[in-house]
Amino acid sequence: MTTVVLAPDSFKGTITAADAAAALAEGWTSVEPSAVFVHRPMADGGEGTVAAFEAAVPGAVRVPVAVDGPAGVRIDTTWLLLPPTAEAPGGTAVVDLGSTSGIELLDELRPWDADTTGLGQAMADALDRGVSRLVVGIGSSASTDGGTGMLSALGARFLDASGLPVARGARGLADIASVDLSGLRAAPEVRVLTDVTNPLTGPRGAAAVFGPQKGLRDPDDVALVDDGLRRLADLLGIDHAGEGNGAAGGTGAALVAWGGVLAPGAAEVAELIGLAAAMADADVVITGEGSYDGQSGDGKVPSFLAGLAAAAGARAMLAAGRITADADTALFAACASLSDVAGSSDEALANPSRWLREAGALLARAAV
Repeated sequence: MTTVVLAPDSFKGTITAADAAAALAEGWTSVEPSAVFVHRPMADGGEGTVAAFEAAVPGAVRVPVAVDGPAGVRIDTTWLLLPPTAEAPGGTAVVDLGSTSGIELLDELRPWDADTTGLGQAMADALDRGVSRLVVGIGSSASTDGGTGMLSALGARFLDASGLPVARGARGLADIASVDLSGLRAAPEVRVLTDVTNPLTGPRGAAAVFGPQKGLRDPDDVALVDDGLRRLADLLGIDHAGEGNGAAGGTGAALVAWGGVLAPGAAEVAELIGLAAAMADADVVITGEGSYDGQSGDGKVPSFLAGLAAAAGARAMLAAGRITADADTALFAACASLSDVAGSSDEALANPSRWLREAGALLARAAV
């Protein structure tokens, strides 16, 4: 009898981590009906972070809130209120950027005008309710605004040379001449979950590395935004070379300026859900994500889970929507690409549950 810990991340935009785990279990059971499964859906600060906390903490409550989304229109979303503790007597709010200012909320990319206002509005709503601590997941950003939208929603003002507010989003970065923080709300304890270690500026910075994913494809545009982020860092008094400050289009840097502490998202979520303890008696640990590629080895769920599994003496296995040629698959005893199993990426995206079941069966046969 095999004990299998199921700890995938969400497959961005197609299936949640919890549903992915369930599908993998169904597939494995078709090969080994006696297997025992321990479900521990994961997240790393991006999509699924709130759901991971909700599943792990008894008494967690979703709080509805309306915010200005990245497309510039009002959206209905939620943040998560965790029960009071001795360390956080007013409770802890878990807010994720993906559901407030995330790229999945866009029908089309808005490289210049998308911003993080919605994230800041959800955080402000939590503060209005008296929370003592904020946990902020900042994966899946739609913008490269340096977190100016978020800080504006919390009371900061970004002004041009005439003393007028600059435009929202990356569009306004070049015009920022001064920053007025006199109205900025005081920060409680703020823990920031991120899955990247990039600095704010430079060749590994927010504009250069992640800007193209958000529509900043012209090198001159990337350079302009990079210069704006550098100037913003100087005005806020933060290190633009600091590790993780480039996360979420520079939102990491803005949260540090507010008083937040950056933390590896996968490790924080794993600790919360007791993943290491769950692995203690495991024979196999299955993880996964939508695209396992060359960036997946730097703070993402699969590589982190592979390390935990190795420490526990369990075999790590991977199921991913696709596995690119530059990905490090040596971390895993077996891998399954949904695109390969399904015959095409389009089919894998259209029917993720079906092909995750097939992947689960494939991995079970590999374990024999």
